[in-house]
Amino acid sequence: MRYGTGVVLVVLAACLWSFMGLAIRQIGEAGTWAILFWRSVGMVPVLFAFIAWRSGGRPIARLRRVGLAGCVGGVGLVLAFAGAIYAIQATTIANAVFLFAASPFLAALLGSLLLREYVRSATWVAIAVAGVGMFVMVREGLAMGEMAGNVAALLSALGFAAFTLTLRWGKLEDMMPAVVLGGVFSMIAAALVLGVQGASLMVPLRDVLISMLMGAGLLGTGMVLYTLGSRVIPAAELTLLSMVEVMLAPVWVFLMLGETASSGTFLGGGILMAAVAGNALSGMRRKPYAPPIT
Repeated sequence: MRYGTGVVLVVLAACLWSFMGLAIRQIGEAGTWAILFWRSVGMVPVLFAFIAWRSGGRPIARLRRVGLAGCVGGVGLVLAFAGAIYAIQATTIANAVFLFAASPFLAALLGSLLLREYVRSATWVAIAVAGVGMFVMVREGLAMGEMAGNVAALLSALGFAAFTLTLRWGKLEDMMPAVVLGGVFSMIAAALVLGVQGASLMVPLRDVLISMLMGAGLLGTGMVLYTLGSRVIPAAELTLLSMVEVMLAPVWVFLMLGETASSGTFLGGGILMAAVAGNALSGMRRKPYAPPIT
């Protein structure tokens, strides 16, 4: 694959993911766990078929190969997926997606603490700057009564960071089987939580269809495009290209629903995104020591 083709695929993936918030806004009655269940029902078959294609018809062998690291990563994705859905329901899209972008910095902190990984000086500076941005947004959310949504967004970012960390811990070069496990674990967790709550998975058909289309068309297809494209793009550049999702998500809900966010949200989000971009650009100036984990 050519580099330019990889860029197009990754940007297309980010564009698909940017519609996630708008799709969740179209759901009328289903709560977080019901959405998580039906979205995973739509996502898992798409990713499983992709793994079967890449493995030459041996998807189960690929799933088994991920071992404990993949299973732990899948559990991390349950937190990431559920937290993201709740955050989008509980706060503005802009606030949620900006806080999701903190995931690489949380992964760096966890990697330093748990795996004793080296963290560049530029990344520590970026983490400090990102912390300022997150503080501004969380403070704004507290003032507007949206603290629960902010906390959920940060927990989602932490879940994605844990997933990234388990890939490095297990030295897994292919993240897709672990994502499939995350989808399966999400269905199990959602069913268990709804059972404990005495709630039902039988939400309105419209909500089920939107959730499944979200899983298959936005999340699943986006993951396939991202995985294909990321094979020829350095990790630092992937971070920059993935920022397309964060930039577009608030635009769609503004154009379609008239939803906006406070000045504090955009100020804090701008600080955070500047930290992400600065860290990625500093990483691009270094000689890569290994291919990106995809």
